[in-house]
Amino acid sequence: MRKSVARGATALALFVAVCVSASGAFAQGSDQKPPDGRPKDAGRNEDVRKRIDEIAEVGRQLTGPAANPECYWLGQRVINLLLRDDLDTAFRHLDLYDRFGCPGGHIQATFRCLVRQGAEIVDPKTPGQVNDRIQACWINPKPPEPAPATTAEQPPGTTSR
Repeated sequence: MRKSVARGATALALFVAVCVSASGAFAQGSDQKPPDGRPKDAGRNEDVRKRIDEIAEVGRQLTGPAANPECYWLGQRVINLLLRDDLDTAFRHLDLYDRFGCPGGHIQATFRCLVRQGAEIVDPKTPGQVNDRIQACWINPKPPEPAPATTAEQPPGTTSR
């Protein structure tokens, strides 16, 4: 009986020794960062507040279904996906957009407005700028009409060959 108690005690001691050394290794290997004085969610809360203000601004400036928060939110995602050439995902989002009763013609007009602005709008380094342009085109999808180009008159005696 003493042998079995001694074996059990030895196994228990060995188990405790392994657990203690392993917990010390885990404690040393943890990558703890010093607190920077800001809560982790402060940046996220600021983004959420900005997003709420953006949706409220669209609601104030538009009427009809395009002013609904869900229409703007889904519409912005569809347009972002179209700009990034992710057509499969854009079409899936567009199905959801339609299911909410949002106006499909508004997506077309907004995308047309963005395309007319040129290819430089798709800059992955500045997503905020793209979102601002999408918001501007969502609110007013018809860009101002360009001034008619004046044709230069040719001096007499010359031809346009």
